Formats: sequence, structure tokens, C-alpha cells
Amino acid sequence: MKKISVNNIKLAISALLFALVSSSCDVTDLSPANLIPDSDAFATAARVESVVLGVYESAQQGFYLGSAGQAGRGYPFGAANTQQGDMRGEDMYNDQLFYEVTYIAAHTPFSANNNGMWISIYRMVNRANIVLENIETALENGVITQEQRDIYRGEMLFLRALGHHELLIHFSRPYMDNPDAPGVPYRTVAINDVPLVPANEGLGRTTVGEDYAQLLADLNEAEGLLPLSRNYNRVRRGAVIGLKSRIKLHMGDWQGVLDEYNKLVGTYALTDSPVTPFRTVNSTENIFSFVNTPESNPGVNGALPSMYGNPARGARGLVKVSPLIWRSNIWHPEDLRRSELTDRNAGGIYTLKYPDALTRTDPNPILRFAEVVLNAAEAHARLGNNANAIQLLNSIRDRALPATVPSFSSADFASVDALLTAIFNERRIEFLGEGRRWADIHRLSGEGRMAGIPAKATSRSITSLDFYTTDRAIPTDHSLPYSSNLFIWPIPIDEILNNSGTPIPQNPGY
Repeated sequence: MKKISVNNIKLAISALLFALVSSSCDVTDLSPANLIPDSDAFATAARVESVVLGVYESAQQGFYLGSAGQAGRGYPFGAANTQQGDMRGEDMYNDQLFYEVTYIAAHTPFSANNNGMWISIYRMVNRANIVLENIETALENGVITQEQRDIYRGEMLFLRALGHHELLIHFSRPYMDNPDAPGVPYRTVAINDVPLVPANEGLGRTTVGEDYAQLLADLNEAEGLLPLSRNYNRVRRGAVIGLKSRIKLHMGDWQGVLDEYNKLVGTYALTDSPVTPFRTVNSTENIFSFVNTPESNPGVNGALPSMYGNPARGARGLVKVSPLIWRSNIWHPEDLRRSELTDRNAGGIYTLKYPDALTRTDPNPILRFAEVVLNAAEAHARLGNNANAIQLLNSIRDRALPATVPSFSSADFASVDALLTAIFNERRIEFLGEGRRWADIHRLSGEGRMAGIPAKATSRSITSLDFYTTDRAIPTDHSLPYSSNLFIWPIPIDEILNNSGTPIPQNPGY
């Protein structure tokens, strides 16, 4: 972490105060933030609630190289995690310079995108750790009840795990390659006073395996603390279970993936249409999202509808759907996800999952039940339960296709590998524009099922709708073998230089 001055310590411990608007559906209104004195932050129940919401805000719009909120770029969980996840893959396309460093794998220890992700996640984690330490005192002093303490603790453990896992898939080699590879510093102690800085600076890189063990420890505890029913934009038990499903998929713990899926069956359900989760934010499919409002969102440079939307509708349109997947035979031409969840102009095709480019209120979906279902489909296939895998795969695919298109059957797959390929392809289509592609490339390359990052449409070369609607040749570039040092990001230079006493090792090749 950077050297931290007393003023920065006060900034870190200070709560970001929000107006909490209660309603019958427990919707949290993220209004503009104001700092409150750190000495008072945990003095009343209302203050504690504000501190907790401040951690959500630091995830929703966070910081970018010293700038907060509207001046930022949506780090870590505005548009940043989604765009980084998409731009590292081949299915969404970089149309401008803004995210080209990610798209062409040109990161260095000095580049802004990887630095912004590292710094903003650890700032969010530190806020969560501050809450975790101080709610114990608030409970002892009678400021909050045991039930409130448990819920707050569960929320913070989830956010801490979510942040560390995001770091692991960008800065470390995959678990299924080598769990003994260098991980990331898993920070569990709050920095809320100057004497605590050296101890945290001295925390080195644990192994990937140790980090995954801590992820599961945090989430297993959180699962027992959180309520089952709660609004989608506050962490609830289902969000913890959904994240555990994702983490166990990365670990290759196939039975564990199924165990987590089975916990959610009956509580969550796929919607009849693949469009509904993006038009009805509190649908049965939405497990957890970071909320946005007209007053509080990551801004024109960091909100999903601005970055991904059609410029003809007032968006910036920095990211388009790649013509490579649009023209691929894996995507049926009658699929509703083509007709209802995309938009176009003369320059290309855009996702329409985030339509509110003017006031930027679209949430950032972190966990949908569709992901948990496809995780389970893959786990069943890995364990040889092909019939179950095909049934779950069809539950996602069939809702997007007309009845005239037959469902998959066992006759469509000559081998388990063919079935797994169909599941992987369905993930590409279903989560297009949601930032999930890189996570799959990361884990599957580590397992040896992918060779690395596939070829992409050449950056800033797709200038016409013809690339999508005709057989016009698509220029390609930017493939990257898994063996390349560029496959994972470098540790930011500030993290290494400022930890002069016990510097952490840089990733090889940087």
C-alpha cells in the first residue's frame, strides 16, 4: 500500500454518510457522501449504518489515482471490473483509446488501469476491515444489537472476499494451475492509525491456495450471519453462497459447486426471459448488484450505461459487441439476447443490458442465478452427470430461443469435452457485457483447456456495421499465450517502492 499520512488515515476511517431511504422493499438510496469525524463514526446506530453504506459506496464508485466519485473511472465495481473483465477477453470490442491498454495487454507497473484496480480494492477492503473491528465495540457499548452486528459483519466479510478474489484473477496465476503460486496480500487488519501502517506494509504475498482458503473462511462465516431475504443491493445469504459457487468453480471443486447451487434452488429462479434481469432489477434471478442512482453513480467515465451504450442514445459507446462472437455459429440468429439485449448504429452493435445512459441508474450486476446454474451445469459435466448438465444448460439456452429451435440432447454431444464446450460457449453469450469472460479465460487457461487469450478484433478497426452484417473480413490481433508474463498484471510500482522495508515480489517478467 502507499505510504499513509495522518490525513489519509482520517479519510480512510471517516464514514461516507448517506441518506437511507426506507421502503417496503428495503431499497437503499445512495445519495451524495459527506465525511463525518472518525471519533463519532460508530457512536450511534445511525452512524454505524452510514459507515457500512460508505463501504458500499467505496465499491460502487471508489477512487481512481486520488480522485473520488464522479472524477473517477468506476473503480473497483462501477464499470471498471466489468470493462476490465470484458476487455481482457475477445467477445467485447475496444472502440477507443480509453481501455486499449487492457485490450491489447500493454500493462506495466506504471499503467493506470491495473494501478486503479489494485489501489481502489485495497481501499475498499480497508474500510471493510475498519467496520469489522469497530462494530465489536459498538456492540459492547450497546450502540447496535447482536443481530445488527452479525449482519454488518457478514456484509463486510463478503465485500472483503469479493475484492480479494477480483485481485487474484488479475494479479495471480489460476488456482488450478498452481495453488502454491504467489497470491495477493490478504488484508484482514484495519489501518486506522499511523502505527498500524508498517505492520500492514509488512504483509507479504501469501500463496494462491492460502488466499482461496481465506476467501472461503470469510464466506463460510458470513453465510451463517446473514439473512436469507433482503433486497438485491445489500449483501444477503444468497450472495455469499453465489460467490462461493464462483470460487469453488475456480478451484475445480465440482461437488462443492453443486453443494452451493443446491442451497439456492427454491430461493432464486431463472426468469422466463433473459431480458427480465436487466429491466426488473429485483427479479428472482438477481442475487446481488451494486446500486446506482441519478445522484450517486460512477459518472460518465465510469458507469456501465455510459461506457457500453449506443452513442445514438447519449452514451459514450467505448465498448461494442465484437463481430467475432456476433458472426459466430455458436450464437443462434433467433436468440432473444441478440434482438432484445443489443442495439446498433452505423458503426456497430452495442449491448443494451444497461439502457439508462442519461441518468446512469443501471446497477452493476455482480451475481445472477444464471451464473450459479451454469456453474452447476459445468460441475455436473465434470463429474459425468451429463443428463443433469444438459438440463441446466437448456434452462438457460431455451428461454432465449423460440420453441421451433430444439433443446440440446445427449445426441448433440459426442463426448464430455463437447458438452463442456457448449457450456463454455453459453457462458460467453449469457454474460456478454457483464465482465465474466476474463475469469473464464483465466481459470480455463490455468487448467490447460484454453491456450490463453484468443485473437480479438483489432483495436479501433471495427468502424462499420458491415463487419457484423456481411462477410467482410474482420482484422484480428492481440492474442496472448498463457505462458506470457503479460497474462497476469504487474503489481503496481507504488506498492513495491513504498514498502521499502519488506517489499513484495513483482510478478515475473515485469
